[in-house]
Order: sequence, then C-alpha cells, then structure tokens
Amino acid sequence: NEPRPEPTRVLVTGVTGYVGGRLVPRLLEAGYQVRCLVRSRRKAESRTWADDDRVEIVESELSDHQTVAEAMQGCAAAYYLVHSMMVGSAYRELDMQLASDFAKAANMARLPRIIYLGGLGETGDRLSEHLSSRREVELALEKSTAEVTVLRAAMIIGSGSASFEILRYLVERLPIMVTPRWVKTISQPIGINDVLRYLVDAMKQEETRGKSIDIGGPGVFSYEELMKMMAKSMGLRHRLVIPVPFLTPKLSSLWIQFVTPINSKIARPLAEGLRNEVVCRDEQARELMPGELTPIIEAIDLAVRREGHSETTCFDAGPIAGDPDWAGGLVFRDQRSAVVETSCEEVFRVASRIGGHHGYFGLDWLWKMRAALDLLFGGAGLRRGRRDEDQLGYGDVVDFWRVSNFEDQESFTLRAEMKMPGIAELQFSVKPLEGKSDQCELTQTARFRPFGLFGILYWYGVAPLHHFVFGGMLRGIAKEAERERASEISRNPDLL
Repeated sequence: NEPRPEPTRVLVTGVTGYVGGRLVPRLLEAGYQVRCLVRSRRKAESRTWADDDRVEIVESELSDHQTVAEAMQGCAAAYYLVHSMMVGSAYRELDMQLASDFAKAANMARLPRIIYLGGLGETGDRLSEHLSSRREVELALEKSTAEVTVLRAAMIIGSGSASFEILRYLVERLPIMVTPRWVKTISQPIGINDVLRYLVDAMKQEETRGKSIDIGGPGVFSYEELMKMMAKSMGLRHRLVIPVPFLTPKLSSLWIQFVTPINSKIARPLAEGLRNEVVCRDEQARELMPGELTPIIEAIDLAVRREGHSETTCFDAGPIAGDPDWAGGLVFRDQRSAVVETSCEEVFRVASRIGGHHGYFGLDWLWKMRAALDLLFGGAGLRRGRRDEDQLGYGDVVDFWRVSNFEDQESFTLRAEMKMPGIAELQFSVKPLEGKSDQCELTQTARFRPFGLFGILYWYGVAPLHHFVFGGMLRGIAKEAERERASEISRNPDLL
C-alpha cells in the first residue's frame, strides 16, 4: 500500500479571538493540520482543541519577522484574523503595521497563500475609519508575494460577536430606544457558522485565490429590523425605536458602553461603521463556494440560545496584563480558609463557576452595587458575564475580572479589570486534608496593591465589608459544594 500523503498544514493567527478560536476546530474537522501563531501560549493552550495531536502552537509577536516566517514554513496558507480595536484610537496605525509585518514574513517564507477576513462596505471617501482600516490591511497583505483571498463580511450574527452583543443588550435593556439615524442603514448580516464555512471553503477552492469576495447571509435588513427580530427571538415585547439626527458616533459609543458590556474603544469604530451600507455587490461567494446559508432569524435564535455557553467571545481577544510582582511594596491581603466536607474536585468545580449567571455565592446585591459604581466610572460592571457558565480557562472574562492563572483542580486567579486605584486579584486554591479523601481545604486570598494615598484609603474604606463579602463567598462556595455532594449521594448511595 502506498503511504497516505500528509494532511495539508495551515497557519492561523488570532486563534484566541472570536472567529479564530472557532475556526481551528472546523479546519481540523476538514482534515487540515493547524499551526497556531499566538502572543500567549498559555491562553491558546486553554482552548479545548489545543490537545489535538494535529495542533501546533507557536508563540511570537508579529513584529518578529524571523519567527513568524519560520512558523509559515511548510504551510499551504495562512489565515490572517488579527484586529486591534482593543487598543483604542491608535488601532488603525497598529493594524497597518501588523499587516505589513505579516506580509514581510510571508515574503521571507515564500508563503503561497493568505486568507483574510475583512469588512464589507462601499468603497470611496465616505467609508468609515474602521472599514477604511480593513481595506488598508487588505492592501498591506497584497504587497506580499502570496496570493491573497479576502472575504468581506458585514455584521456577524453569533453569541459573543461584538456587533451582535451590542444589539442584544440594547434590545434587552431598552424597551424605548432613542437611536442615531444609522438604525435605518441597510446591511447584509451573516451567521457565524456560515462565515466559518466560507473560511474553510476558501482554502479548499483554488478558484478563490487572489480574489476579494463579499460574503453575506440570505437577506438585507436595516438595523431597526434586526432589533425587532432580536426582540422576537428573546421573547420580548415590541421595542419602540426613535431615530434622531444629533447622536454622533462619539455619543453613540458612550451610550453603547453605558448600556452594553462593550468597551467604548471597540464601540466607537463599530458605531462609526454603522453609517455605511454593507451589502454584497455580487453572487461570487455563492458561485465559488456554494452551500446553504442560515436564515438570519435562525442565526439570531441560535445565538440567543447559546448565551452563557459560547465557544468564543469578543472579550477573549487582547493581551492579559502580566502578573504583578507582589513581593516588596505595600500589598494588602485578605486570606480565609474553610474545611469542606467533600472532594477537592467537587469544591474546585463549584468555585470555578463564580460570576456570570451563578453570581458570587452570597450577597450578590453588594456585587451589583460595586458593578454600578464601576459603570459610573466607565467600567464594564457585571455585564460581560462569562464565555461559558460552567467551564473556566486561562484568559477567560468573568464579569469585571479576567482569569490570569488557572491550574485545573488546584487553583485559579481572577485579576480585576474594574475601575479602581490599584491592582487587585482574587485567588482560590484547594488541597486535600492529609488522610481525608472526602475533606478539602478551600483557601481564598484577596490581594490589593494600592496606587498612592487614594488607593490606601480605598482599601481601608471597603475593608469593613470584606467580612461579609469575602467571608460570605467562602461559606457560600463550601455550602454549595457540600449540597451538590449530598445530592449526588442521594441519587447514588454507592458513592458513600
């Protein structure tokens, strides 16, 4: 028997972001080997697909041309799924630089193909800065010797997509919406599953080489119509939408930040882009990559049902702040421990469900008050929730926290991303009691490094609440873990 040829290898950037994180398993299903180029190896390794033998992870900055070029060696194509809106107003310049760096590396490696997911929209001077930036990235990639396939998409309908989450929260929270005139702008949204299918098919179909292809769903709608469809899918009453002419992109982005969990750094370029009509110009996508498209109402229904159990979210992207050096300097600590009458596995599972719909295991009203204060000062509050209500991993967002360390069945650390005059972390760790297989010690440690006098005053100001907040949380986790253990035993007495 002749040996089978090695599966085709592709390079994927942006795998810790919204689209890239979902594309990798689709490429594996299609029979490809995947090499992931990431800034943070640990963040990529927390993904469910990272243990697959066909996945290779390479850690590098895009500016390191030599390392990136080496990662491209042996790859038939590279997916470029990098976007920098998280950095704020300088995203346009940064996106151009990153794309230029990637093109230089592609030339060094003699990479055959690049597949890029860009933005759909009319061309010309009226194009928003966001969509103009997407075009500039296209041009930068096309300066490489690789054949570039550009897929241009409008709003992506999927749980965790930034544009979709903006609409979801506006519809959910506001029965009467005073909106900018852009609610009348028409667009051709597309479901996330259709985007992923097009990205995989673009690799399969040789005819897509060197082409710019508009991709969209089966229908054109105004944003007002999409809001009404969203309300229907969520089982809400009819939403009254009142367009007004004086809401500028800046005011719109501040309003979006106040009502939704989307940061104004992301909201502003998205809000500016909503003034442009984004409709496919031809049927090239369906001709080159035929396949059934998901009706938009079905895509919305699916995304609404997936809330709290998303593969990826728009909050996944971006760097994780480095661990602070807690040694030296003024650091406040609040450490508490409890003995729990069940296994470490059970306690860890319960503790790692913190936040999101599960809440904080007691006195949630105090956490909501802290979230309201965070919103007042421009933070996210509790609205970001969790990617998955039951599974936790390194880099995941938990309300106004982010997981900065995760050792499965041992410990995890939440680093605060709320507005406060200092750096705060909340760590949970479990260890078995010596000689006791059915008892576990749960330790909860809060650390705070203040910024100046105001930070010190902040700590002492909230310290009286710690007995109730942190103590109540510790007791709540222990009680819930013991309750779940008792419930398991009642169902299966053989566990005793």
